[in-house]
Amino acid sequence: MRRTGIVLAIAALVAVFSPAAAQAVTGWTTVGSDNARPLDEGQGLATIERPSGTIYRYTGIATVPMSLSTQGWNHVGDPGSAQGWYVEPYQRDDRGAKLFRVESPDGKWANYTHALESWEANNNSFAAVTPDARWMVAGEWGTMDRLLVHPMPGVAHTNPSANLPYSSAIRLDKPVRDIQGCDFVTATRLLCASDDPEGSLFGTTKPLLQVDLSGALSGSDVTGRVTSLGQLPLKSTCSGNFETEGIDVAADGTLRVVVLSPSWCVAFDSKTWRFRKA
Repeated sequence: MRRTGIVLAIAALVAVFSPAAAQAVTGWTTVGSDNARPLDEGQGLATIERPSGTIYRYTGIATVPMSLSTQGWNHVGDPGSAQGWYVEPYQRDDRGAKLFRVESPDGKWANYTHALESWEANNNSFAAVTPDARWMVAGEWGTMDRLLVHPMPGVAHTNPSANLPYSSAIRLDKPVRDIQGCDFVTATRLLCASDDPEGSLFGTTKPLLQVDLSGALSGSDVTGRVTSLGQLPLKSTCSGNFETEGIDVAADGTLRVVVLSPSWCVAFDSKTWRFRKA
């Protein structure tokens, strides 16, 4: 009986720590996970493809530049990238504006600000760049039936001193809640990580959502058909409330999603989960 108890205990530990034990999402196979440091990898991630090679970027509380934090930009969201361009979304506590910090393929940085529309929430949760780098999709917090589209700063909007305008919207056929990050898979498909704590919209908390567009972005509203692919992996030695964060789809097809662990475990067993198409 004692040996049986030891075997069961070992099996339980394997179930907790093995990537294979992570629950699957439809159409994707979990292939592993990496530790996600909460301070500098806890908000999001992006893969930048340039002639010089592949660059991996992460965002977190500790990655906010001092030059921005002293101006009130105290939150960075999930970044995006395409065609060698890289963009980080920032927000502040007032309704002054949103900021997008952009790095060009040649490594030069510029800041672009967007004055809020009267109906727009001040949250700036993520930036997703279309594969042709002509458009940028941004997201608000809460329960929403839209994603916001801007001309890509640095590409289609090239004057940092001029307001980055709102262009159009992706009108979602179902409401979504607490979207932390999105990334384009193709010109007409995004994957989005939802931090939904309730589960009433899609039957599960923390879902991975697929948004299929009625057409490629071109400056006019398009419809987005939302499908839940299931709950993202929630594995930790601590129990409690997990927080899903940013998402990235690399050129080689690898999907990565950051999930922060509950309680004190956030410091040592938060994970960036890796998936491949099933």
